[in-house]
Amino acid sequence: MAGHIQDRWFKTEPGPTGKPVRVRSDRYGTGLRYRARYIGPDGTEKSKSFRDGQKRLAEKWLSKTETDMSSGQYVDPKASRTTFRQYAERWVYSHAGEVNSGEGAERRLRLHAYPGIGSRPLGSFKPEHVRTWLGELKKSMPNEAHRRVVAATVSAVFNAAVDDELLARNPFKARSVQMPKTGDAAVKPWTADQVFAVRTALPARFSMAVDLGAGCGLRQGEVFGCSVDEVDFAGGWITVNHQLKRLRGRFVFAPPKGGKTRQVPLPGAVADALRAHAAAFPPVTVTLPWRTVDGEPVTRRLYFSGAAGLHVRVSHFNDRVWKPALAVAGLIPEPGEDERYASAREHGMHALRHFYASVLLDAGENIKALSRYLGHSDAGFTLRTYTHLMPSSEQRTRKAVDDLYREPPNEDHGPQTAHGD
Repeated sequence: MAGHIQDRWFKTEPGPTGKPVRVRSDRYGTGLRYRARYIGPDGTEKSKSFRDGQKRLAEKWLSKTETDMSSGQYVDPKASRTTFRQYAERWVYSHAGEVNSGEGAERRLRLHAYPGIGSRPLGSFKPEHVRTWLGELKKSMPNEAHRRVVAATVSAVFNAAVDDELLARNPFKARSVQMPKTGDAAVKPWTADQVFAVRTALPARFSMAVDLGAGCGLRQGEVFGCSVDEVDFAGGWITVNHQLKRLRGRFVFAPPKGGKTRQVPLPGAVADALRAHAAAFPPVTVTLPWRTVDGEPVTRRLYFSGAAGLHVRVSHFNDRVWKPALAVAGLIPEPGEDERYASAREHGMHALRHFYASVLLDAGENIKALSRYLGHSDAGFTLRTYTHLMPSSEQRTRKAVDDLYREPPNEDHGPQTAHGD
């Protein structure tokens, strides 16, 4: 058995004959009687106290501690008292991923996890607590796909706590815990009429944002971070090597999502529109930190600026510019008096990327090229996201034959020759 049991109510003293005898201590009858003590893997003494009559329970606890240390399942009791929020905040701060992932994780935890489970000690979590939290999350977040992302982030924190030996096992791994399903996440791209309706409804200084999203597949941060040095009008390319990113309330220049620079074809029509935009709204010089709020300052000449002549403040743009344009285009309802615009996640600027993907797939572009243009790290993800938009083999067959029949007749081939056989 690891360690030993100390009986605080008795002590051993030399008796009249010199032999040790047990006598009552000054603590007899008060406080917790038994103290289970052992030396932990770090070489320091650990202990836990038990009431009178619980000596067998203390022995069982010590025995389990010995088994856990032998099997690698041991968790320091003091460390397990760290609350979920305390550990999760450290996890976010030391997040090994790129800036974008860390910022998204911090926001999901702050908004959806800390209010419900943030104050609970890590060592006290059981599957029932996770099930209860998931039930509450379902009430506040009906969209199952979004709920799954939040749950996956919380589970990732528990995985890290297990790796750091603050937790024996991840409660999400219990068979009784059902993660939210991915749901029907089939993308429904806008029509060309909807794209151009939104473009028309936007103020003139922002209409070009639609062209870069729908015509080049750029993300919102890449659009508003688009700089003069990234655009090659002569070669017909945009090199996406940074984005404008809001990080903990401040803005920085950061690498594109996934941290990978990519090149995107610049169609002639988009190039012409960008030239006209630059003539009407000259690029502005903006200096921001790189990657983190205390990073090295980086200067870019941006094609888009806000009302104050600096970079665009995305939250202001979304609420005061984008959503009103969506309402004018009929994609969301106009708010009532003293009401805010409705939430419109499926109609954010990301919808322009979906439209871009649908146009390229309809034109016969292959998934690998589309994945590269969109900046996806895995072509399989692109395929899973947009496979339902790809023309089916039946559609391709009908189109091929229809095109053949529409060819001008000649003496060597074509439908006329087939009819004579």
